[in-house]
Amino acid sequence: MKRVLYLFQRNLVIALWFSLINGCNSQPNLLEDQLEIVNHETFKYYLYFPEDYEQHANKDYPLLLFLHGGGEAGGTLENLQTGGPPKMIVEGKRFPFLILAPQHPHKKLFWNTRAVMQLLEHVVNEHRIDPKRIYLTGLSRGGTASWELAVQYPDTFAAMAVVCGMTPLPYASWINKEMPIWVFHGQEDRIIDIDESEAMVNRLRQMGYEVKFTKYADIGHEAWHLAYQTDSLYSWFTRQSLSD
Repeated sequence: MKRVLYLFQRNLVIALWFSLINGCNSQPNLLEDQLEIVNHETFKYYLYFPEDYEQHANKDYPLLLFLHGGGEAGGTLENLQTGGPPKMIVEGKRFPFLILAPQHPHKKLFWNTRAVMQLLEHVVNEHRIDPKRIYLTGLSRGGTASWELAVQYPDTFAAMAVVCGMTPLPYASWINKEMPIWVFHGQEDRIIDIDESEAMVNRLRQMGYEVKFTKYADIGHEAWHLAYQTDSLYSWFTRQSLSD
């Protein structure tokens, strides 16, 4: 009888031990930790000043932030002179506001919008910029980044013009509803289909946003050549200001 009781107790102990081991093994290996990530970015950039900037020492000026497309990423800063406002400036065009045109340092990465904002904040702090009249524009990859900036920083920009960009529709409601938007796209675009712009414009208009939409028939991806030659675009920009 004692031997039977001993075997029973021994088997019970072994069973409890295996149960404990199995219980421990079934617990998920979740570890709590924390790591601070510091993301460094180096931008080369152009900064254009209106002709009368030095003549009006007490005047704050508007600023246009221009983001180029993937074709100008990497390489030399002179690549930016192939399109958009930088091209127009070297050809003799004069603008009534400052223009900040950074160069994306990475050929095959999307714009680091947080770093772009840090650059913008630096330029605004260093020069006589009216913080209520900061405008945003971009083409292709830069157009996509413009949408992202408008979503992530809705209280920064007084107006935005996007040329052949794309953006996820669910974030439309994050954009400042008081910010006027002008979208340009070529109907024959085979790189970023015009459907991308049409879908976003339709969604914004359904929600009551003020959106202008210019479509170019028989024009492919390089719609920016026509878009940035639209003189009314720049007078439209200068009429916009953030409300108090």
